[in-house]
Amino acid sequence: MSVNDDKYRGTVEYVRVLAELVRAAEHKGVTNYQNLALLMKLPIVGSHMGSETGKILGEISEDEIALGRPMLSAVCVTKEGGAGAGFFVLARQLGRLEEGGDEDAFWRAELKAVYETWRRPMPWKKQD
Repeated sequence: MSVNDDKYRGTVEYVRVLAELVRAAEHKGVTNYQNLALLMKLPIVGSHMGSETGKILGEISEDEIALGRPMLSAVCVTKEGGAGAGFFVLARQLGRLEEGGDEDAFWRAELKAVYETWRRPMPWKKQD
């Protein structure tokens, strides 16, 4: 079920943002909208930046879910350090979060699942 258009799929910006999200996930870290805006050659503030970064994050998360993985956009946080409102809107649209569900608990669980999915292999440690 696609709720996003294909504005960024197949573009250099999509690959750059995807790589940034994966890199953050591999290191159990986060990135933010301003970092993504820089990768996309957008202003780092304003509604246009928010709209465009939201679009690309939506496309990436939709693609990840289609591949059986969690919402990779969970690693992108606001200045306050949490998920943006659009993350929860998309999660509801994609049937991942029930209406009235605990948003913070959902985000934390999704972030944990992203970290587990994208953890870096450590050859000297036994992997589960």
